[in-house]
Amino acid sequence: VQLQASGGGLVQAGGSLRLSCAASGRAISSYAMGWFRRAPGKDREFVAAINWSGGNLDYTDSVKGRFIISRDNAKNTVYLQMNSLKPEDTAVYYCAAGRIYGNSWSRTLWNKYDYWGQGTQVTVSS
Repeated sequence: VQLQASGGGLVQAGGSLRLSCAASGRAISSYAMGWFRRAPGKDREFVAAINWSGGNLDYTDSVKGRFIISRDNAKNTVYLQMNSLKPEDTAVYYCAAGRIYGNSWSRTLWNKYDYWGQGTQVTVSS
């Protein structure tokens, strides 16, 4: 599976961005999909995940109520709608795919994912 993340950019605090993660090489309908981010000087951080069916969504506490993860298996694409952006959301955002089944906790762990995109930069100015 090859993943291509896009949609990042520079936005003012309070603004919105929509990230896309387009998959190729294999259908992602049986994969859990996740978004992670890495801010300068910080470790990789879980942001959001969606299970293979789209019926289970997971978010880190800092983005709950602001970010929405969704998937369109027909388009082989996963999205991250980011609203009410804050300067602390500034990071490189990565999408990932993995054959992860079971509880939500597993989907928050970066080492459970098998495939990663190249990352897209999100910068939020104050």
